[in-house]
Amino acid sequence: MSNFAQSSDFKSIVLNNTPLIDVRAPVEFKKGAFPHAVNLPLMNDEERHVVGIKYKKEGNAEAVKLGHKLVSGDVKAQRVQAWSDFMELNPKAMLYCFRGGQRSKISQEWIGETQKDIVRLKGGYKAFRNFLMNEIEESPKHFKPIILGGRTGSGKTIFLKKIQNAIDLEGLANHRGSSFGRQITPQPTQIDFENNLAYNLIQKLDKGFEHLLFEDEGKFVGSLYIPKNFATYLSQAPLVILETPTQERVEITFSEYIVSAQENYKNVFQDDYLSEWKNDIQDAMKRISKRIGSQRYKIMCDIFDKAMQEQVNNGTLDMYKEWIEYLLREYYDPMYDYQIQKHASKILFRGSSEEIISHFNKELKRKNHDI
Repeated sequence: MSNFAQSSDFKSIVLNNTPLIDVRAPVEFKKGAFPHAVNLPLMNDEERHVVGIKYKKEGNAEAVKLGHKLVSGDVKAQRVQAWSDFMELNPKAMLYCFRGGQRSKISQEWIGETQKDIVRLKGGYKAFRNFLMNEIEESPKHFKPIILGGRTGSGKTIFLKKIQNAIDLEGLANHRGSSFGRQITPQPTQIDFENNLAYNLIQKLDKGFEHLLFEDEGKFVGSLYIPKNFATYLSQAPLVILETPTQERVEITFSEYIVSAQENYKNVFQDDYLSEWKNDIQDAMKRISKRIGSQRYKIMCDIFDKAMQEQVNNGTLDMYKEWIEYLLREYYDPMYDYQIQKHASKILFRGSSEEIISHFNKELKRKNHDI
């Protein structure tokens, strides 16, 4: 292999989940990168900054000369070693910079000096990113969407995980898609969300699925937006409604909003986890106070406070179930019922998770497909 081998077979990179070395500066990586990419920069943020100033003032040749001066000796050796170590663990790794130009080529050269070879992405980050965005834009030509609806706590995410041709938008966005849906870890950048969505679409469509199943999200998942044309396509899809008994919904929501949430907060905040979690829940309740009305807001807060006191005094979480049941009945259900009435004509089927799977298996077997 030539030390300067390039590849623009972006689809293969996606299908194989190819490990990638991003040699851009950390500030660039944080704005957005690709799945399975690790940031092992040729230059750090400060080095890139001063080289950029040199480029503007004195041109490319002087900027390159300064770059080589800044990244030399032990600094160069450490960066080459980091690339080499990653390649040892990931023999099929490729690398990229922003446009597939000097930075990735220099990185290839330096790796070549260690008697190893690596392929760089032709056109770099920019070309691969354009490919992924184009795949999202073109994907509606290749599948028919079905939207999974259902009241809060009905287990839609649990259901999606059982289905091979489903894409979990909330999972990609790291958000539960509700007023109380903020995760303790931040949402990805918009770019990272879109790149992950593209990967999922390409991989699912390559398996030949005629239909893809998505949860009913609208245009936004938390602070992130679904690409406009793609969101419009999904909005026209038929609806399947997952129906789950109220008590089961309470248990599912309790597990997610209370048990799992507190565990996550404990991992991050340790001894202060309970006060941090309480503050975030109270903030969420304030955000819905106008919609729910002052009287119900007060009742909701009182139930929560009693449950919190019970946890502090006796270490039990069960009283939160009363709070969750009130939240579902007085806030989530009326809001959901209002929204679903507006889309009643789109409802294809209603039932439990088993009934939905049975329904689709019968439908798709007629077309020699399976869900």
